[in-house]
Amino acid sequence: MRDQDGERDGTRGDGRHDTPHEQEPSPDPEPRHDPEPHRDHGPHRDHGPRHDREPQRDEAPRHDQEPRRGRPRSAAAERAILDAVIALLEAGEPLAGLSIERIARTAGVGKATIYRRWSGKEELFVDVVRDMEPDDPPLSGTEGLADLRVMLESLRTRGLAQRSSALLHNIFAQMKSHPKLWDEYFGTVIAPRRAAMLAAVRRAVAAGELRDDLDVELIDDLFVGPVLVRTVHRPEAPLPDDLVDRLMTALLQGLAPRRV
Repeated sequence: MRDQDGERDGTRGDGRHDTPHEQEPSPDPEPRHDPEPHRDHGPHRDHGPRHDREPQRDEAPRHDQEPRRGRPRSAAAERAILDAVIALLEAGEPLAGLSIERIARTAGVGKATIYRRWSGKEELFVDVVRDMEPDDPPLSGTEGLADLRVMLESLRTRGLAQRSSALLHNIFAQMKSHPKLWDEYFGTVIAPRRAAMLAAVRRAVAAGELRDDLDVELIDDLFVGPVLVRTVHRPEAPLPDDLVDRLMTALLQGLAPRRV
């Protein structure tokens, strides 16, 4: 049987089932030509033409065709899988209780389709969270303070998203109680964001926008810390539109009283 990604599920032609590791194809798999045994699935069976059938007895195999490349990933299948996880979580299913089999059944795909995209639940759940969060903004990669401001504003809007979505807030609370899942999120999402922030601070120091006699990580913490406190530790604290501008102005001007 084929799922909506146009790929076989985990059942071989001899009726046995592949394990998830056996289902992961090589980067450029050869197409399978073994005919699928006929099964009667009732009136809903698709009787459309089969394009991978064996040549008939009176029909010579065609050798002038280029070999087919591996099937491309289906955006529709990936969207269905992400939506299935979100639907199950909205229905009250805890992250720990979700299985790949349950997700596949809800999405209408085979388990093999999921394992071709994600190595396991942790990697899939991280993509679900990233799908629900606002997209990371583009950076110039050459500016210092300007890129720093863009990333701080992104942190503020992600905090607003968590406040406005009870589901997203609940997912983060559950993630923190599952070390393996949290480590996956930290390694693939938080760590790259922090690295980008540190790089922007270094560019600002090199451009003379920030002092060069302070530790770069300390400078980064001074900028990021206030926004994190409001988004994580003080969920009742306001996150106004001008928060980042006021924060950067205060830090750049210094907190000591002005001398006349």
